[in-house]
Amino acid sequence: MREKLEKLAQLLRDEQKKLLAAAAETSGLPSQSALQRVATLELNISAIENTLQDMG
Repeated sequence: MREKLEKLAQLLRDEQKKLLAAAAETSGLPSQSALQRVATLELNISAIENTLQDMG
C-alpha cells in the first residue's frame, strides 16, 4: 500500500509541476481553473503524505 501511495503522490506532484510551468509561461494571471487544479492537487498530495506519515 505504501508503495502505491508514494507512486500516486509522485504522479500528482508531476502533474502539479506541469500546471505551474504552464502558468508561468502566461503573460498574465493563470486561469481560475488552473489555479483551482493546482490547489486541489496540493490538497491531495498533502493528504497522501499525512497518510504515509500515519502509517509510520
